Amino acid sequence: MSDEPATPKYMQIADTLRQSVLDGERAEGSKLPSNRQLASTYGVAIATVQRALEQLSVEGIIRTSQRGTFVSNTPSVSSSGRDRVARVLSTGSPFTTGEHCLVTKAELKVPPLYVQEIFGLGEGDQVVMREWHVGQGSQRRGLHVAWYPAQFAASVPSLLSFNRGKVHSMLSDVIAATGRRPTNGRDDMHGRDADAREANYLGLRVGSPILAGATRLWDDVGVIEYSEWCLPYRHVIGYAYEL
Repeated sequence: MSDEPATPKYMQIADTLRQSVLDGERAEGSKLPSNRQLASTYGVAIATVQRALEQLSVEGIIRTSQRGTFVSNTPSVSSSGRDRVARVLSTGSPFTTGEHCLVTKAELKVPPLYVQEIFGLGEGDQVVMREWHVGQGSQRRGLHVAWYPAQFAASVPSLLSFNRGKVHSMLSDVIAATGRRPTNGRDDMHGRDADAREANYLGLRVGSPILAGATRLWDDVGVIEYSEWCLPYRHVIGYAYEL
């Protein structure tokens, strides 16, 4: 847990507990230690722990009853682009324990104009495009699409694979095969209405509010991956940073 003084202690505790849920260290329905035990673990007052748990309760990650505090079933919390990239670099997989995915598209194609501009391509140039769905249990957690330089297709054949397991190590495969490791990234997020395709997958009505975002990863050579994603409403996404 970070000792960064600019971050309130209760938020540090909330961040640590939230990440333990995302990483599968605390399973759905599992009981958290008592407030007194958590206060002892983190060296804080019980009131600080209570404030951290209140934050997680608002996010829908935990639920409290007379029997104690428990991790919610299929908690409505999702990883940020930054968190998923960090998880790939440390574990080889962008997904948390219990998440599953289905690759629906993997092909070389001419991308939309704005994607051409992101990669610095000319008219008619191709990129690798991949689309996949992410879920956990019966919950639909996100719809994703990513683009990669076309030349990666030759050195990273898995980019064009529909194999369910391959998406787990995609960025790891790119790094291993090309030697290009992202040194910078940027996440952009905005709320908007779901179109018909997004609503159909996420199980929403067309026009329902969703959180949409884009993640760009690059090194000194150029853009390695550009991806877009959308999450259903009432999902919480967040990340820590240093100032």
